[in-house]
Amino acid sequence: MTDIDLHVPVLARVEGEGAMHVEVANGEVADVRLEIYEPPRFFEAFLRGRDYTEPVDITARICGICPAAYQMSASHAIERLCGVTVGGSIRELRRLLYCGEWIESHVLHIGFLHAPDFLGYHSGIAIAADHPELVERLLTLKKTGNEIMEVLGGRPIHPINIRLGGFYRAPTHDDLAALVPQLHEARETCVELIRWTAGFDFPDLSQDYEFVSLRHPDEYPLNEGRIVSNRGLDIDVAEFEEHSIEEHVAHSTALHARLGERGWYHVGPLARWANNYDLLPGPVTDLATDVGIGPVVTNPFRSIVVRALETLWAIDESLRIIDAYEQPPQPCVEVPARAGVGWAATEAPRGLLYHRYEIDAAGSILAAKIVPPTAQNQATIETDLRHFVAAHLDLDHDELQRRCEQTIRNYDPCISCSTHFLRLTVTER
Repeated sequence: MTDIDLHVPVLARVEGEGAMHVEVANGEVADVRLEIYEPPRFFEAFLRGRDYTEPVDITARICGICPAAYQMSASHAIERLCGVTVGGSIRELRRLLYCGEWIESHVLHIGFLHAPDFLGYHSGIAIAADHPELVERLLTLKKTGNEIMEVLGGRPIHPINIRLGGFYRAPTHDDLAALVPQLHEARETCVELIRWTAGFDFPDLSQDYEFVSLRHPDEYPLNEGRIVSNRGLDIDVAEFEEHSIEEHVAHSTALHARLGERGWYHVGPLARWANNYDLLPGPVTDLATDVGIGPVVTNPFRSIVVRALETLWAIDESLRIIDAYEQPPQPCVEVPARAGVGWAATEAPRGLLYHRYEIDAAGSILAAKIVPPTAQNQATIETDLRHFVAAHLDLDHDELQRRCEQTIRNYDPCISCSTHFLRLTVTER
């Protein structure tokens, strides 16, 4: 097979609208495109002129799966601008909120968007027809994450209890203690999930990634840390735009990111795992070793197992936070407006999420910039496709196409997140 033309006009089991095109001519990969055609939503533009307290609610609407990630990045950036540091129980509650989001998002992807690729099903619904008890347990596990978000955020999707400086209302110890039995049950299910995914048949692909993530000196990163890579990058978040450059490509309504002359890079579970493995607790790394996952994973198809291991970590971290929780005297820290620029990055389920805001002395937003993880991974996804196709030209057309779609779904791409901005130029004649 020397000439191939693969075109999938609508990618299934991803969030948002995109297509894939792969062309092979004379046995060589001639063209690879992840074609994102979802209309841009101009979030950065319509944040201009809004009050500095509003991005926490507005940016949450970028995504229904990871709204807390946007709320946390926005909060930290503006608090940094205003010279406010949030610590103690409020900081811990933010980590707990984020753990809830990781649990529900990771399980959704693992069980219903990605596992069908490995099991030969076209959807999670099809899996449910043959394995209803399995799917019911996965849904219960996902619900655990949703309930954490509901207790802290007021509802599981687009939380309404989050504000600059913390929360409108802090939960009582009893509110959180009520989650503990469900978390212990979820932990048992998650261990089974890890062993289940580790038993999948993984296509052969290994890439020399530059893994980029947050790195905190004392904890597996969620809300805070420096931006690091496995190739020596180690910068403050304020330096991010000096290193990560966004560019338009003709076939995408979302920007592509690269690390200057170093080129494409990889964000997400594999990057966090590689850059922070030493910060993981023993029960997680012991189980990882038991199922064949080491400190660095370079096969993107095995990301499903790392996501499951991160879910276990998030469950254990939730139990730790709840056990040590003391209700704060006030649910938030006051954040007075001041002129300046603030930056922050947090670890969304899909990887590094960067926000920058500039506000004036009255608290009006002058400029905003948001760099979501999927935009950072787009060039990496296309590189994976190129290498996978080149190494598997012996596959028949249908199987090659299926595996190419699976290669994209390895990243749990959130296309809706990535199309938040498009530079528009209007020429009047």
